[in-house]
Amino acid sequence: MDGNEAKKTSYTFELTNDQQELLLGIMVNGNYRRREVPYSLYSIEGDHFNATLYEKEKHGKRKLCVQGSKAEDFVLFVLEPNVLMSATVGYEMVLNPELVSAHAGSDESGKGDYFGPLVVCCAYTDEALSAEMQKLGVKDCKQMSDKAVLTTGAKLRSLLGPTGYAVVKLGPSAYNRLYAKMRNINRMLAWAHGTAIEELLEKRPGCDRVVVDQFAPTESTIQRALKPLGKKAKVEQRHKAESDIAVAAASVIARELFLRDIAKMGEEVFGPPAEGRENVPAGSSDPRVRQLAERMVGKEGPVWLMNHCKAHFQTTDKVLSACGKSRADLPPEGQVVSATANGTFKKAGRDKS
Repeated sequence: MDGNEAKKTSYTFELTNDQQELLLGIMVNGNYRRREVPYSLYSIEGDHFNATLYEKEKHGKRKLCVQGSKAEDFVLFVLEPNVLMSATVGYEMVLNPELVSAHAGSDESGKGDYFGPLVVCCAYTDEALSAEMQKLGVKDCKQMSDKAVLTTGAKLRSLLGPTGYAVVKLGPSAYNRLYAKMRNINRMLAWAHGTAIEELLEKRPGCDRVVVDQFAPTESTIQRALKPLGKKAKVEQRHKAESDIAVAAASVIARELFLRDIAKMGEEVFGPPAEGRENVPAGSSDPRVRQLAERMVGKEGPVWLMNHCKAHFQTTDKVLSACGKSRADLPPEGQVVSATANGTFKKAGRDKS
């Protein structure tokens, strides 16, 4: 590896049964802390890295994901000599040409953010584009600052051109209408991914493989939502799929477009950008999220939420209650909340037990 090249922070391997046994011995007996990770067989946390062996078995192999600032050290000094019995880091493209072969990747942004849209992007790559993406520093957007995402996302869209990516963006108003109809976030995501994949495959008819970051418990959720071209393609669903450069590119573009919408909302709420000016907070748990929503409901009324927020979030109930309001003050699409454990749905005025 070039000494000036930044270390990778995410690795994915497919391990045979023998390799899994060697790895589990290291995980159990080594100086690591065990982690609880959904769908995992075993997961550990070490010095600035974590490693997860997933439970699902495919063709006799299980997937291992290693992530963190010192993930490369674990791969080089523990995994390669003791489990893989071969050198892989620095030779990924030679050993696994599928990483840079012609294919597409699909990912989303905004799913867990109370404010702003849900954005799904499907991006295309091939060997030449992958090399250019690496020069741009493309990686999982969660490992990048917002400033880097905005800069890299714009460069990526220019590199790919109009036929190199497809985007489905649901602004809050459209999102709330669709959620009221589907009443399931995974079904909505599947529809959005299926639509973006179909549009990309229409632009790139030679592309017959798509990698998707798996968001639902079962692969059938998105399979049911695929459209004609998507059903003909090989659609691979993976956990932590952002290690695939096409999925990473999709994650960057999706997040970039999400951030640009949030910036527009910031100008609407706080005025033109200026030093020291407030920004719209990300996520849903930051106390500033509720503070801003309560301030705007007090100023503009409850319906303001329908055009700026994902109304089914429990945050909406807390905001309305703090303002002396309830979901009955919202239009019908704002009265649908997230599904309960038994799959029923609540509406304003119904028993909330």
